Amino acid sequence: MTFSALHQPPARAAAPYTRRSVLAGAFALAAATALPLAAAGRAYSAAVPDIIGCAAWGARAASEPVVVLANRPERIIVHHTATANVTDYSMQRAVALARAIQTYHMDAQGWIDTGQHFTVSRGAFVLEGRHNSLAELRTGTRQVRAAHCVGQNTVSIGIENEGTYTSQAPPAAQYAALADLCAHICDQYGLPASEIYGHRDFNATSCPGDHLYAMLPTLRKDVAARLGMPAPEPAEGSDPIGDLVREATGRPASPYAEYLPAGLLP
Repeated sequence: MTFSALHQPPARAAAPYTRRSVLAGAFALAAATALPLAAAGRAYSAAVPDIIGCAAWGARAASEPVVVLANRPERIIVHHTATANVTDYSMQRAVALARAIQTYHMDAQGWIDTGQHFTVSRGAFVLEGRHNSLAELRTGTRQVRAAHCVGQNTVSIGIENEGTYTSQAPPAAQYAALADLCAHICDQYGLPASEIYGHRDFNATSCPGDHLYAMLPTLRKDVAARLGMPAPEPAEGSDPIGDLVREATGRPASPYAEYLPAGLLP
């Protein structure tokens, strides 16, 4: 799921909040891959990601009951919001992002609630998206029906990452939070790290951006390390849907007309 980079809000000249250091000891990507598998697995099992629930960030009530499905998800799908790569890493910014996404999804898209299950801010705050996603993750037996990826909304968990990652990498702390969240989801639902995909694997879209998409093999490896499991085998092929779209149009395309109007998110 993306919010068109053509309509993204401008980056702030200066962040009004104190920049918070999150995820003490957050590591660079190279350091993450260097952790021994067993040690990384033990480290992960000792800590569950801190996820800010809908009530805590002030979510509106869903416009109709959220559907809880009897099945477990089969995979995780990674997205980027295609919004500005801000340097405001505060909790206030993360909360503002979650509220803006919900407002846009409900008021402009006509959805019953936020489309994705979880959101990771550039400051590495993890927030619940669609209501009941966190409660069902904790039980590990069911999932909430979402609206983040056509054809996958009943069999996958969608994670939005704040920012535009076509040519830039996410901040190290944000990436670490994403890896921690993916590992927790895999652990709760019994998913292998190999079942982590990008939005473009299923829909004709540039999401989650060329750079973040190229990082998915590393993400799978890092998630496996957190779970104390062997690194998954590299997936064959690349991005056939995206290649066809680029060949035909000369640019990435998306079936969505999503963006956050500037007034919703300063």
